[in-house]
Amino acid sequence: MRAHSETAPVSTAARWAGRVLSGLVIAFLVFDGAIKLAPVAVVTETMEQLGWPAGAGIARLLGVLTLACTILYAIPRTAVLGAVLLTGYMGGAIATHLRIGSLIDSHLLFGLYLGLLIWGGLSLRDPRLRALLPLRS
Repeated sequence: MRAHSETAPVSTAARWAGRVLSGLVIAFLVFDGAIKLAPVAVVTETMEQLGWPAGAGIARLLGVLTLACTILYAIPRTAVLGAVLLTGYMGGAIATHLRIGSLIDSHLLFGLYLGLLIWGGLSLRDPRLRALLPLRS
């Protein structure tokens, strides 16, 4: 039986699966943050539909926050902090969609799906996280 301070080794397949999941999340969030920096018309129109001020300044601020949290998530030493911050960001997105009555299966739960990918990818590539938050004992 392993002591609590030891971590189980990660298989190569699990590590690569975690990298792929994390890479997909990072690619999506970089795209999402970048279009908010521009900001393209669809961003400000969508923000207005969601009840946010439609100004470019708010869009750019959200873009900077998205990119900053994503960078933290992409760096192995700060990945857990990035995941925590992105989870909060996704919670805000879920709350926004809940407030306006978005469809549950598409817009409302997208933040939940993305959050599961964030933590799933990180747990597959980081054995310390799995030791800290085991799914089974």
